[in-house]
Amino acid sequence: MFFLNHTAATPEENLALDEALLDQAEELFAAREAGEPDPTPWLTEHDGEVLRLWEAPTPFVVLGSSSKFQHEANVTACRDDGVPILRRASGGAAIITGPGCLMYGVVLSYHARPELRDLDAAHRFMMLTLSTALSIDGLTISVHGICDLVHSVSGHDGRKFSGNALRCKRGHLLYHGTLLYDYALPNIARYLGTPARMPEYRAGRAHESFVTNLPLPREKMVHALRQAFNAQTELPELPLTRMEQLVKEKYSLASWTERF
Repeated sequence: MFFLNHTAATPEENLALDEALLDQAEELFAAREAGEPDPTPWLTEHDGEVLRLWEAPTPFVVLGSSSKFQHEANVTACRDDGVPILRRASGGAAIITGPGCLMYGVVLSYHARPELRDLDAAHRFMMLTLSTALSIDGLTISVHGICDLVHSVSGHDGRKFSGNALRCKRGHLLYHGTLLYDYALPNIARYLGTPARMPEYRAGRAHESFVTNLPLPREKMVHALRQAFNAQTELPELPLTRMEQLVKEKYSLASWTERF
């Protein structure tokens, strides 16, 4: 699998780059289906699979593809504090990211992993991979709900440190999410609303008693993830043209962000 450690210049570009990596892999799939030459021959080495890591230097809210703009984001607080609200192309509830929240994205190939066409199998694969990789230094990590990672300490309820979502296309899927390790947790209650749907294990807990930072240094998380996905080859080229196109046509538009 290729590895990309890259934070783009703007929140919009960061969301667009995840989708651009998926689209780049899909171009490879489409060319093969049509019996045409590969548009990016170097990408065939790993069937378009990429692990990307990034971390935003300032906070911003990311709505799920079907999130309610006025419900899942505290729009007034965000606007008062200059915190951007954007919308991603994958499902799930709204998140807030920023310094201390490592963001990851993985593009996976159905050609290499045909079993992942089943959504339940895709969730199981990713949750097992992530939870196993991060269960180091004596940490106890478990999977709750469909795709939440939870850190448990003896005598305390488990608290979520990672929320995840996916987007599927014909030949590949994008699985991406958050990994809180040193985040300013009060931001969550200030800038996010109450999710429309809550997993049973949350038991009605407010943000401040439900979410936590995983006590693991960033560099250890990065190393663990690269090992888990065998992401040793640096991605030689970024799909910047596609990223810029997506920013212009989608991620910079209020009509996209505020559509629900």
